[in-house]
Amino acid sequence: MKQMIENALRGVRSIFFSDYKEELKKVTRDYATLLDVGCGKGSPVQYLHEGLYSVGVDIFEPALEMSKQHGIHNEYKKMNVLDIDQAFEKDSFECVLASDLIEHLTKEEGLTLIDKMETIAQKRIIIFTPRGFVHQDEYEDNPWQEHKSGWEVAEMREKGYDIIGIHGWKAIWDIDWLWKNGPRAHFLIRILRKFLVDVTQLVTRNRPEHAFQIMCVKTKKHV
Repeated sequence: MKQMIENALRGVRSIFFSDYKEELKKVTRDYATLLDVGCGKGSPVQYLHEGLYSVGVDIFEPALEMSKQHGIHNEYKKMNVLDIDQAFEKDSFECVLASDLIEHLTKEEGLTLIDKMETIAQKRIIIFTPRGFVHQDEYEDNPWQEHKSGWEVAEMREKGYDIIGIHGWKAIWDIDWLWKNGPRAHFLIRILRKFLVDVTQLVTRNRPEHAFQIMCVKTKKHV
């Protein structure tokens, strides 16, 4: 019964609310090649259109192996993301994506990476990250999971990016009892928090300065 309710709610959400996967589909649908920087084990590239040729880059081999098992990318390279300019030429991919990556780098490293992504991208650069600093330690024996920086709407706009707010009002994510569920309340609270995130997403999508996460999109002027 619970599964039936969750499936029904998921169907309703897909009609009325636009989540990160749907927003990413919109901004990549016209492209045939994509470089996924810091692809991890379960990249959202798996939800994009058929025929897209993608290359996944990551330094953590267990994550790459899991991604390979799911066949998410056409090709993989194990390397430090800060070395992508040594492996890929200027304008070699129509689109370059960094999803949940730059917050794992220092601010200086993140800015360096963005410059390299903008060089490799022929048409569009997409960066998805939490808004502001969100604490996270390493986990799953992966030291690269630690968060080292936070990124704000204003600084990304200064770099020429259009910003879309993702996953609703950030304050919701700070309410402990919504995320630390007891066994009895788990199901109902999960529905409640999905509802709150979806409803507030209607506002924060175009007011990203209040959103939990931000999708930053830059289209190169010469295109």
